[in-house]
Amino acid sequence: MTPPPSHPAKPPKKQDRPLALVNARIVDPASNRDEPGGILVIDGVIQEIGAKMTRANAPDTADIVDCRGQVLAPGLIDMRVQLREPGEEHKETIETASLAAAAGGVSSMVCLPNTEPIIDDVAGVEFIARRARETKRAKIYCYGALTQGLEGKDLVEMGLLADSGALGFTDGILAVGDVQVMRRALTYARSFDLLVIQHPEDPRLAAGGAMNNGELSTRLGIPGIPAYAEVMMIERDLHLVRASGARYHAAHISTAASVEAIRRAKQEGLRVTCDTAPPYFSLNENEIGDYRTFAKLSPPLRGESDRRAIAAGLADGVIDCIASDHAPHDVESKRVPFAQAEAGIVGLETLLPISLEPYHKGALSLLAALRCLTARPADILGLPQGRLAKGAPADMVLLDLDRPHKIDVAKFRCKSKNSPYDGRPVQGSVLKTFVDGRLVYSAEGER
Repeated sequence: MTPPPSHPAKPPKKQDRPLALVNARIVDPASNRDEPGGILVIDGVIQEIGAKMTRANAPDTADIVDCRGQVLAPGLIDMRVQLREPGEEHKETIETASLAAAAGGVSSMVCLPNTEPIIDDVAGVEFIARRARETKRAKIYCYGALTQGLEGKDLVEMGLLADSGALGFTDGILAVGDVQVMRRALTYARSFDLLVIQHPEDPRLAAGGAMNNGELSTRLGIPGIPAYAEVMMIERDLHLVRASGARYHAAHISTAASVEAIRRAKQEGLRVTCDTAPPYFSLNENEIGDYRTFAKLSPPLRGESDRRAIAAGLADGVIDCIASDHAPHDVESKRVPFAQAEAGIVGLETLLPISLEPYHKGALSLLAALRCLTARPADILGLPQGRLAKGAPADMVLLDLDRPHKIDVAKFRCKSKNSPYDGRPVQGSVLKTFVDGRLVYSAEGER
């Protein structure tokens, strides 16, 4: 895999003093490390790691952080975020999303191109990079649109956008329905080893639908989207991947059939990866209740059997990553009849605690759960972070794995509050988040 060009969003800054994090439980999924120790950071880069890095062995000039035995892991990498800036700053801004990301332990995030204007040229990529530098919190990258204007017709200048820092290409919340357009996109992407990301949902089968098709949608009188609309798009695309040899990523899969299609593709050796989002393994369609629009997503929440299949796909490693699928909406976009409400929920600040639920239930090891949030997205995107190792960027999160609390949307840093998790009991919270060795969030007081 050819790594993407260096992105100008967050160059490491020279530190005035070294930083030593001592008395930690170091958990690094990339190396399967889970052991006591410490980390020394100099100029934004990890210089030493392991049991020998103690308070006594730290440089005299170092700032010391006593981790008190808590988990020190790589900062989370969220590979699917809608930032809303430019164009819909009343829903979210890069500043508020950065605050939410830092509080959620997310040190790097990748935004979709469905802003206004759309990120389908070099200027759009450069705007995100400039705003990321200004916020000085989480590292922010972006995908380029796959087609001009997200219209599903003409391809963008993928090579130019990749050279400018785009980490992949997608039409965001829209599927590329035209098979010829997707065939050309994959063929072109293969020539430059670029990543193509699909929202897998047949547009014609999904047209007019607002929730999972089934008994509940019939009872509620809400038009449904059949589960097979997802796998039909994936299986169509897999034929094109087989012919082109391109890298293909299926975003936020939600059905049992999709898990099996991805499993077979991987067994065949195709260059295929996928992610899911926390709602698809922690909630099902019953969450909609009496037309609860905060539970309207795209793809929609599925039945219990699909939810269980997504959880099993995480457990056996078929699903590579967990992404927040952060989609902020204002109250006016949600407090309307269910069929007219916008789809999506905020997710940056619930990504970690909901992703830890399978660990607390014994379905996933801690290394496996964190791998879906760190090393695997880093590998797919070609990023150097997502690991704790000498020479790696010092993007880190200090976690209290066991602290019980209830999710409170009133305390979210993001501008919108559209979450179905309000009041949900969870375990695990972020104590501190570091980006290039800089403290960007502390539960004791943000910096």
